[in-house]
Amino acid sequence: MTATAGSLVEPAPAKGLTPRQWAVVVTASLGAMLEIIDTSITNVALVDIQANLGATLAEVGWVVTGYAMATVVMIPLSSWLSNVFGQRGYFIFCLVGFTAASVLCGLAPNLPVLVLARILQGLLGGGLLPKAQAIIFRAVPTHLQGMTQGLFGIVVLVGPAIGPTLGGYLTDSLGWRWIFFINLPFGILAALLALTFLEPDRPEDRLRGGGIDTVGILLLAVGLGSMQMVLEQGNQYDWFNDHGIVQLTVLGVVSLPMFVVWELWRRRPAVDLRVLRHRSLAAGSLFSLVLGLGLYGTIFIVPIFAQSVLGYTATQTGLLMLPGALASALFMGVLSRVVTRIDPRLLIATGALLMVGTMFWMSGIGPGTGEESLWWPLIWRGVTTVMMFLPLSLATLGPLPREDVGAGSGFYNLTRQLGGTFGIALLTLVLDHQREVHRAQLVEHLNITNPLVQQRLYQLQMLLHSPYPDQGPWNDSALRILSDQVNRQASLLAFGDVFRTVGVLFLLVLPLVLLLGKPRPYARA
Repeated sequence: MTATAGSLVEPAPAKGLTPRQWAVVVTASLGAMLEIIDTSITNVALVDIQANLGATLAEVGWVVTGYAMATVVMIPLSSWLSNVFGQRGYFIFCLVGFTAASVLCGLAPNLPVLVLARILQGLLGGGLLPKAQAIIFRAVPTHLQGMTQGLFGIVVLVGPAIGPTLGGYLTDSLGWRWIFFINLPFGILAALLALTFLEPDRPEDRLRGGGIDTVGILLLAVGLGSMQMVLEQGNQYDWFNDHGIVQLTVLGVVSLPMFVVWELWRRRPAVDLRVLRHRSLAAGSLFSLVLGLGLYGTIFIVPIFAQSVLGYTATQTGLLMLPGALASALFMGVLSRVVTRIDPRLLIATGALLMVGTMFWMSGIGPGTGEESLWWPLIWRGVTTVMMFLPLSLATLGPLPREDVGAGSGFYNLTRQLGGTFGIALLTLVLDHQREVHRAQLVEHLNITNPLVQQRLYQLQMLLHSPYPDQGPWNDSALRILSDQVNRQASLLAFGDVFRTVGVLFLLVLPLVLLLGKPRPYARA
């Protein structure tokens, strides 16, 4: 077997990879893992960050969504940038920049600086995952791609499993800032490995002619960023009674249609929307939005529930999330071996129905909910997302003509990331709104003249060894405890509504499965 023109290293013998090729695979996988871990490592630390920096839940949510939005913007840019600056040069630049941005996150004195540093981290880290996979594709001969891509897939799935657990341990033992400082030694190691083992880019591999779709990227970033801020901040600023929210809404409503028109008109767009003429891609991308919400939104909400309602530490929360993430990784390995033998639409429909059942199962949380009550629902959530994730890629992209697979894959992955970012904002909005609604409903029944309320206050004062055990005057401590109990009950009901919302959304997109197609014979998981 001879080397192809695009190969970075000499092809391995049929028996396996050369040591240099193994080094390339390890280097690329380490870079990808850094980016993947940082999508989930902050989730268990949000409560600590919120308390330390004096922020609201909606404000601290930008630590996650700012990073995710920046990553989304980089998806259509990463291919162009690697063609202009070279794949090796761009990958090393991303590694160094991502590591430096991580240190800046750890040193952030306040929330605005932290959010800006996370956005910078997302912009630089957004190129690591796609470039890592491309580097492996170019470095490894065709007959060994299955093995190396399988190993890379395990890395991709281990990241979310490690993230919450590692983040919880670091937050409790060293403080939340160390979830960012931990990237420093591994980022330096990955950069040194890349400098050593990735062969230099050749001038003929770089882009000649053409250019970046600056207008398209700008319209996309402005439109998505505006709508994200409306979802994040609307409830806090009383929605359209605030001029800033109105202006952001107008900006988003104007920018996104302009983006669509511009991309359809431009010959070489950043996001090729013409591929949506394929029914399977249009339906699969819409389903992918909700799948992204299920993947990232619930990973964001569950740690908040565990820490703010159940009183878990960050470490306990990370350990709570670990079995579900490991279940995803194990089931991914099993399903990848048989997924091409089964109609993917059947797997997607089954997974969606099981996800609906799992979300309604989780919505039954109550005062007695503990780790044992969440253990199996979180494991089932991990299994059902994998049951949809792999088959949906096949059913969405498999039926496409070869020449449209690249553009279709980019748009499909973009929608999943958008589902995650908007999903976090949407679920936070539902949580805040429903908490206020349930609190108002509960308070209506807490009239001070109600004998049951008086009895409860009397019991609380007895527990507090109050000098006024008789009915009234009620001391502040008893009233404060009663108010805290009302808040906790309102939060429980609100979290139940959030999980039901996710279940209903999966139920609503279930008919889209009928519009998906069977993959072509050459399609592979």
